[in-house]
Amino acid sequence: MSEHTTPASGGDAPTSAEDAHYFATESATPATTRGVHERLAALANDDADGATGQALSRAGTLPLRIELVRQLRRKRTQLIALVIFVLPIIIALAFKLGGADDAQSRGTPALVGLATVGATNFTLFAEFASVGFLLVVVVALFCGDTVASEASWSSLRYLLLVPIRRSRLLRQKLIVALTLSLTTYLLLPLWSFIVGGLFFGWAPGRSPVGGTFDTSEALTRLLIVVGYAMIQSLAVAALAFLLGVLTDAPLGAVGGAVLLFVVSSILDEITALDPYRRWLPTHFQYAWLDALNSTVVWDTMIQGVGVALTYAAVFFAIAWIKFERKDITS
Repeated sequence: MSEHTTPASGGDAPTSAEDAHYFATESATPATTRGVHERLAALANDDADGATGQALSRAGTLPLRIELVRQLRRKRTQLIALVIFVLPIIIALAFKLGGADDAQSRGTPALVGLATVGATNFTLFAEFASVGFLLVVVVALFCGDTVASEASWSSLRYLLLVPIRRSRLLRQKLIVALTLSLTTYLLLPLWSFIVGGLFFGWAPGRSPVGGTFDTSEALTRLLIVVGYAMIQSLAVAALAFLLGVLTDAPLGAVGGAVLLFVVSSILDEITALDPYRRWLPTHFQYAWLDALNSTVVWDTMIQGVGVALTYAAVFFAIAWIKFERKDITS
């Protein structure tokens, strides 16, 4: 970029802070064009003794606490919290009103038939019912909306003008988005366990393949189930985050991630695609059912973890590269 000069009043040369202000507001090149905000940061460091330079070069720009509070105050976060609170209660009332015995006699899936045995089995059914779609939507919403929403509000350019380094902006946004997503994955089974205990008692867990678990063993199996589901969600999170970087429309990022995973689930049902469907991101999403055997079977879950982490690493890497090279114009 060519050098510029600014007329100085009284023969004084402009300060670095004035230079930074000019660079951000008067230059023909937008300050959010790739590489330009690094120049702003360098100008701020040159003027580190001044108040403006200290503000611009401060390492604590966009602290996690501030970003977390911003996201918690959003209506979509509060709506998700309400859904997580209400859903187990609705499921429990449905079983109470519908009658679990009739459901079992009709030969319904094992987890449904055992859902009213006690808190553990109710939690397993709630997880089974939610992990295929509801939790996918929640993760896509948190991770796909976080950057795209800033662009749609025209505040993304402002954040880069502070200046916040692009890598730091993405890192802070992603940490908060993943924190909220994984917290949801923890809260749903925890609250379901409490609701299941209140409605159906605290009887030992029963495996759909036979056998029972005492309290400590049941909690261990639940932790395995929840931990595996959280790792699987990283593929959804990474894809939604990538789409959120590529578009200025939050709904497009969220809807795109959900749509692709729905398509993946449909394709996974086509057995003619073997062995290629084993590489679909949704192929191993229910592998946690192997944790309900009399002895935990790890083979399929290990494959699922490998596939999910591979997708997550690729999508996150592409998101970082694209955002570092992207001109923020909206």
